[in-house]
Amino acid sequence: MVRDVRKTLGGREVLRGVSLSLARGETVALTGPSGGGKTTLLNCLGGLERPDSGSVTLAGRVLAEASVDELASLRRQVLGQVFQFFHLLPTLTAAENIEFPLQLIGIPVAERRVRVAEMIESVGLAHRAHALPGQLSGGEQQRVAVARALVHRPALLLADEPTGNLDTASGRAVLQLMVALCRQHGTALFLVTHSEEAAASCSRRLHLRDGLLED
Repeated sequence: MVRDVRKTLGGREVLRGVSLSLARGETVALTGPSGGGKTTLLNCLGGLERPDSGSVTLAGRVLAEASVDELASLRRQVLGQVFQFFHLLPTLTAAENIEFPLQLIGIPVAERRVRVAEMIESVGLAHRAHALPGQLSGGEQQRVAVARALVHRPALLLADEPTGNLDTASGRAVLQLMVALCRQHGTALFLVTHSEEAAASCSRRLHLRDGLLED
């Protein structure tokens, strides 16, 4: 998936020949010091940044070879993302937020309803389906964000400090849910975290130090 990727920011090479691959359903945690390039690597994986050299392949497509439109379509189809801040659409209900990615890729209404009902049940929020984000707790909002990221059955879920804005109990619950759902649906998870507990929940752990990956 990632082959000999190099990236320089602000005159400093933050990624120095990084290579890695993720298997279907595998959960991988990336740790390392702040400012060490973790988010840059995540952004390269998601097609938000292009490496200076090397390649990133997603669902068999080399991202650098894709046009802007092709890249946008690929990201909608095969990628899910969860962030520290929830980024829910404030005027949409929990169910509508979860449904939104399915609308973007043209899933028929009947199938959308079935998928949303299944996913909101799986994150334990069926009773909050019609609540707006402002009416939900932080933990509930992040569970909605996880459901939204996985409802279109992506090949890869990128998570950037997904528990960083939650209390310990809520963070643990969201993390366990995210890992379980990824394994259940065969979605590879790439988790950037400073949390030792979060890293320990994944099947593999990598450490980014001085622009290089260490097992």
